[in-house]
Amino acid sequence: MGIREDVFYEGGPHIGDLIFNILLGFTIIALPLTFGALARALWLRYRITDRRISITGGWQGRDRTDIIYSEVAQIRKVPRGLGMWGDIVVTLKDGSRLEMRAIPQFREIYDYIAEKAAQKTGKPIDSVKA
Repeated sequence: MGIREDVFYEGGPHIGDLIFNILLGFTIIALPLTFGALARALWLRYRITDRRISITGGWQGRDRTDIIYSEVAQIRKVPRGLGMWGDIVVTLKDGSRLEMRAIPQFREIYDYIAEKAAQKTGKPIDSVKA
């Protein structure tokens, strides 16, 4: 029997990111951005629980990254799409970074991650708010 995890957020990137990048694709110059947004919409999934952050992505969703809150050293957020979605960058204690793009409800998810990381490390997380 596994340990129970309470899921705070589970889903993909914000649909506005895809719509915005498809509109940019009509300029031809922004086609790479459009293809990136399409790949994110198809295969990128986030799962934020009380124990970890899991990201499934890559080509056809074959890559998975899990981090636990006790490894978090810093968190940053950047609003996108007029503040309807945003990016979150989590820096780990070993210096590596985990980037989460086009997150819906990014402010609430940011606060949740910061709270859980502070609980696990026993100290406030060095966070930078945009």
